[in-house]
Amino acid sequence: MSADELKKQKNLQVDLMLIGMSFIWGLNFTVIKSTLNYFSPMVFNAIRFTAASLLLLAILKLKEKSIKIDGKDVKQFLLLAIIGNSLYQFLFINGISCTTAGNSSLILATTPIFVALLGSVTGVEKIGRRFWQYITLSFIGVSMIIIGSGKPLALTIQSLIGDMLILAGTICWSAYTVLSKPLLNRYSPLKLTTVTITLGTPPLIILAIPYLLTQNWNMVGAWGWLGLAYSSCLAVAIGYTIWYSGVSHVGGAKTSMYEYLITVIAVAAAWLLLNETMTLIQLLGATLTLTGLYFSRKHK
Repeated sequence: MSADELKKQKNLQVDLMLIGMSFIWGLNFTVIKSTLNYFSPMVFNAIRFTAASLLLLAILKLKEKSIKIDGKDVKQFLLLAIIGNSLYQFLFINGISCTTAGNSSLILATTPIFVALLGSVTGVEKIGRRFWQYITLSFIGVSMIIIGSGKPLALTIQSLIGDMLILAGTICWSAYTVLSKPLLNRYSPLKLTTVTITLGTPPLIILAIPYLLTQNWNMVGAWGWLGLAYSSCLAVAIGYTIWYSGVSHVGGAKTSMYEYLITVIAVAAAWLLLNETMTLIQLLGATLTLTGLYFSRKHK
């Protein structure tokens, strides 16, 4: 098998993993909303990231036999941990509990735009004019899906606070994605994910201490623990690792385009499984989104 064929095969594997991640994360929004009926946001974050850290540490130890990193990289790992885990998760989980699904979906859809902007400004990635056209096309498509769903786009004070928190979180996640690229030249996606999540978890636990003391554990039923397990193991441990496999192999900008696929999957699942209607504007939006994603992956 030639080098080009091996590269194509590897890219196909990465694409399939990113599609799987999109399914996991698409369902995770619904899981989080449901599970927050049993846990306070801070308690939920503290427990799920502690569980994800322990799981990832065990997998890393089994697979790579070591969790060590070079001393010169400690500061960079700490920075990524604070930005992409401690700060991002604090902003995201509190923001999503304050605003509507429509608002949060629309704001999160700006992630590829921020990743491309930060990648260009920092010089980590060169983003050409054609690629910007693909990002814009998919963003328009996602906007049409959200607007066509009939989900309210609220403009209350509470929703505005939630919107600002999610926007700040989106910028943090974009920075986390872009700034990780140099480290991925020296470390595996699994090690980068494991170390940054493990380092970013203690601040989440500290912030959650007052809420852990007042949490009503008796009201947490089987569905609450199941939702927590799903979000910990699949959405965080596996999802983050796949994300950085994508960043490592195809770059942050192309990987972030799969954020748009999450919205398409969520709408399709609701249509197929919940008998929700799919409007013409949503169907057209999904077509534009997938077209932009397809050509962005073909773009060199």
